Amino acid sequence: MIIKVYDNGSGIPSDILENIFVPFFTSKATGSGIGLSLCKQIMLLHKGRIIVKSIEGEGSVFSLVF
Repeated sequence: MIIKVYDNGSGIPSDILENIFVPFFTSKATGSGIGLSLCKQIMLLHKGRIIVKSIEGEGSVFSLVF
């Protein structure tokens, strides 16, 4: 089963994309950097995974694969 979450925002820059699942990494001034790393760990514990595809200027797709 796959759940896909789409957005039509500005996308994630490629230099940031490789680090978005690293604990405590954030590109925001007030961010803690634990959200996506926690989501990834939860998915892994349930034998799933998260896949992200993003194009700058077009948006991103996060796929939750169970």
